[in-house]
Amino acid sequence: MPKPIIILIDDEPEVLQAVERDVRRRYGKEYRVMKAISGHEGLSLLQQIGVRGEVVALFLSDHRMPKMNGIEFLKEAEAIFPAAKRVLLTAYADSSAAIQAINDIKLDYYLMKPWDPPEDLLYPVIDDLLSDWQANNRSPFGGIRVVGQRWSSYSHAIKDFLGRNGVPYQWIDLEHAEGQRLVQLSGIATPRLPLVLFPDGQMLENPLPVQIAEKIGRRTQADRSFYDLVIIGGGPAGLAAAVYGASEGLSTVLIEREAPGGQAGTSSRIENYLGFPTGLSGADLSRRAVSQALRFGVEMLAPQEVVKLRIEDPYRVITLADGTEITCHALVIATGVSYRTLNVPGIEQLTGLGVYYGASLSEARSYQDEDITIVGGANSAGQAALYFSRYARSVTILIRGSSLTKSMSYYLINEIERQPNITVRTHTQVKEVQGTERLEQLVIENSETGERETIPMSALFIFIGAMPHTDWLNGIIERDSQGFIVSGSDLIHDGKRPKGWTLERNPYLLETNIPGIFVAGDARSRSIKRVASSVGEGAIAVQFVHQYLSNV
Repeated sequence: MPKPIIILIDDEPEVLQAVERDVRRRYGKEYRVMKAISGHEGLSLLQQIGVRGEVVALFLSDHRMPKMNGIEFLKEAEAIFPAAKRVLLTAYADSSAAIQAINDIKLDYYLMKPWDPPEDLLYPVIDDLLSDWQANNRSPFGGIRVVGQRWSSYSHAIKDFLGRNGVPYQWIDLEHAEGQRLVQLSGIATPRLPLVLFPDGQMLENPLPVQIAEKIGRRTQADRSFYDLVIIGGGPAGLAAAVYGASEGLSTVLIEREAPGGQAGTSSRIENYLGFPTGLSGADLSRRAVSQALRFGVEMLAPQEVVKLRIEDPYRVITLADGTEITCHALVIATGVSYRTLNVPGIEQLTGLGVYYGASLSEARSYQDEDITIVGGANSAGQAALYFSRYARSVTILIRGSSLTKSMSYYLINEIERQPNITVRTHTQVKEVQGTERLEQLVIENSETGERETIPMSALFIFIGAMPHTDWLNGIIERDSQGFIVSGSDLIHDGKRPKGWTLERNPYLLETNIPGIFVAGDARSRSIKRVASSVGEGAIAVQFVHQYLSNV
């Protein structure tokens, strides 16, 4: 495949030459650097590139140009190469126009002139944007192919696993000629679908996620039997704890039962996270955090599940699902939460066949020009509704309350109100799901009037409540009535320390009733269910781990 392309646009030849010099010096080995002297010349160049089947990774355009300014050019360029990253080069006086362009054309970044030294002012920005582009680039590749049936819970599980782990793959429906051809070439008369084909020619029939993980080189077994710090859960809290633990010299292993990122990793867009004015997806946040953790030497096991905990003072011992035991000085539990199941007739047999818990972003394109329903009124539901509205003909949000204001952020409510194909129905619940081989229709009820209605529906996405993954801690770690882990001062009742506490001091903030075992993120009782809060708790937990270890 030819190299991806970086396009430079500026009407001042000397400036254009300087930009080209700096960009080519840094990126010339991996990218083709091309330039144009005006917006119109740039569009003509893009048409030629498109005809040749090549791909543009990034645009860097000056703003003040005659006939067509930089914002106008980038808006036109997006229609030709929508996945390319877009950077505007501006003077200080144009900064307000650049900020407005973030909202109007979803500009990725703007840079002030001059950008010297490029090592400080240019390269870090472009490095980050190109890294994002590489992670999401959909250019043709000889990667993993998955052959299966659309209305199959097994196919959905494999697509969801690959998608959440950031593994590029090509989905091929068995009903299409290419799917039938690949099945025929496999030499298996009646393969158990989905059939996963790898670039080296090997294939797996209806594999477990752990089989795929091992095949693509993901770590599922620990290198050692003892660590300073074990972190259970790879969501924002767990990843933050891993970064801070390993960067401060602790031998650290993180164990995640599904995919790094946790529930936040399925978010289509997080727009209120500090430092990202254009927002970022949960997958991008997870990818960045995983790369950072690995750089500091964190061992990351996924998919792998912890099923048992026992205390052998001064050590804590965990048992994995495969029977392996890992011992540590300190433990951080960051297992997060999952969505509660919807208990209505017909739903169990249709889960994965049009009924999904969480965002299931891997399924979004499958519902192009179809009707879908989302149950729930929290931020995750709102983010999913906005994402699916790009593809679906209509998106209906069902909530039991009178409005979204009680549970959803203001910025999301405003964006939802601006989308013509999103409808919010208040005081409404799903009472039954119906279908034979897949979801076909919903029975919904208005709780105020008692009126029931049957509506045709292609998909149902459920975002209700939060259920912690803590049952395996029963009898050891103190939990509240809903299963969330109690920590810190909440463990002290009438001046008495909790059962299992063996030290003279009181538990630290985020420390459980067992010394040296901490909790962070959504699994903690009375936690704030926000990504930034989870990241903060993960970082803080490590500081208390150090205090604990210094006194052991």
